[in-house]
Amino acid sequence: MPKLGKGPRANRALSPILFISDLHLTVDREWANQTFLRFLRSEACSADALYILGDLFDFWLGDDDLDDPFHRTVVDRLRELTDSGCAVFFMHGNRDLLIGNEFAQAAGIRLLPDPALVDVFGTPTLLMHGDTLCTADRDYQLFRAHVHSESWQRETLAKPLAERRAIALKLRERSETSKQAKPAQIMDVSPAAVEQAFTQYECSHLIHGHTHRPARHEHLVAGKPCERWVLSDWYQHGEYLRTAPTGWERVALS
Repeated sequence: MPKLGKGPRANRALSPILFISDLHLTVDREWANQTFLRFLRSEACSADALYILGDLFDFWLGDDDLDDPFHRTVVDRLRELTDSGCAVFFMHGNRDLLIGNEFAQAAGIRLLPDPALVDVFGTPTLLMHGDTLCTADRDYQLFRAHVHSESWQRETLAKPLAERRAIALKLRERSETSKQAKPAQIMDVSPAAVEQAFTQYECSHLIHGHTHRPARHEHLVAGKPCERWVLSDWYQHGEYLRTAPTGWERVALS
């Protein structure tokens, strides 16, 4: 069984741990941007840790785009939060997989592998972005393998920012068109993949995003009850998963 990650502030064991994903922030989604920035200065400030499980941005061109005013605002606010004592962890999604060490250092956050097994108040909990669970969508899995390859990322980052922006916009358009042509069940997680994840990592709790279908699911894996929490996207409203020793709950932001 993989070694569990531990929270950085054991002396604050009663402080909540928060989880978010799929914010898809971009300069033209002002309400989502402002909701997130307020969240960092309100609910997140009282947390022991914040986990961002992918797709924080609608697309990320590379860490050499940090000086963009919108990006700098987000980075500075994250740094403000981490400087206050809340640990922030980030896991790549399918839209922001080019976030790298320069971004992490500037924001004061820690990059996580996908998947990652962590200890949430004594409960071994598997964290994933969630796209690797959608195994029925074979076209997407092939595409994912391609863009996650070191060669593709190296070649992409070598291109000028303007060219990368055109590529990102084209990929986003392709993604939206592809979604419209696929049955909904293909883009959801595969039950077999979920069961395999619980079995492989010997855990009873799983948190992920990506599908934009927020819910709490109960599974029975090898006779053992398991919970799967699916995080909300931030298209209709902001939402986070709040975990504490007293229980777990989804919390909507106005």
